[in-house]
Amino acid sequence: MAQARSLCTMRSLARVFYAVKANPHPAVLRALAAEGLSFECVSRGEVERVLQAVPGIERGRLLFTPNFAPRLEYQWALDEDLRVTVDNLYVLRSWNGMFRGREIFLRIDPGRGRGHHRKVRTAGLHSKFGVPLFELAELRQAAHQCGATIAGLHAHTGSGNFAVASWIETARILAGAAKRFPRAGVLNIGGGIGVPDRPSRLPIDLGKLDAALARFRAAHPALELWLEPGRYLVAAAGVLLARVTQLKGKGAVQYVGVATGMNSLMRPALYGSHHEIFNLSRLDQPAEMRCTVVGPICESGDILGRDRLLPRSAEGDILLIANTGAYGHVMGSAYNLRPPAEELALPSR
Repeated sequence: MAQARSLCTMRSLARVFYAVKANPHPAVLRALAAEGLSFECVSRGEVERVLQAVPGIERGRLLFTPNFAPRLEYQWALDEDLRVTVDNLYVLRSWNGMFRGREIFLRIDPGRGRGHHRKVRTAGLHSKFGVPLFELAELRQAAHQCGATIAGLHAHTGSGNFAVASWIETARILAGAAKRFPRAGVLNIGGGIGVPDRPSRLPIDLGKLDAALARFRAAHPALELWLEPGRYLVAAAGVLLARVTQLKGKGAVQYVGVATGMNSLMRPALYGSHHEIFNLSRLDQPAEMRCTVVGPICESGDILGRDRLLPRSAEGDILLIANTGAYGHVMGSAYNLRPPAEELALPSR
């Protein structure tokens, strides 16, 4: 929980939300709630999971940010007195009676996506998220006509971001947009804080981020800032353990096969993400075998790590794949009718 405590000490932030989609395990939710974090949920199921895991949690600590969800899901969230974020003009124009007399948030597309892979960039014209800046006038009119009060603005540009300047840019864009919505007192500048995936990668300097956001706050004292990281809080808290099943050579390429693959960890296949891999059975042996680590799924993309240096491995060895506490089990599947690895929460010391 060190990451949670570090974020909660940032004086520039009025509130820190945890993006539940990263890992909704009840033990994770309870631990983060105990640290004082609020929760950002993208579905009714996520909201209900938080309510079950943290009984009695105040509704004000829940933020509902759906995307292309059914109308009934929005109505349910409003009936539950949740903070609801709208990111589409269609919703305000077509379901306007739903929002009359309600306070809502608007998700704005700041126009530029960021992140380590195109599939995690959640802004720009080729992203399905948010209302573009060139529709702000229409957005204001639609909100007025449906009788909603805009209490805050939200933007999230993507995941795997290490640049402090990106959150400042998002805050400035939202502050400019907020001039059209005089009751908007909150800027939710999203999440996406990068998690180092290699020893050579330095983590983001939260002190610099806090200082930069504090300067922004000094220039905009009427606006409070919210942050909603997900993977940053839980990635390093989890690992995937997999037993070696077979070894295979095809010319210069050596394969180490393990008992689970993209059915337990989709990120390498989906995003090309890098996860460090270790042979726990041979930690005292030199890493001298260059290999590709693969799973048993019938897809060419079922690769957990390419071109890795490991000790000379053998059937039965246990490999550890690091930084899988986020977007691991939650994205798992039973593809090929192979169940994903079981997710176990170990008690903290």
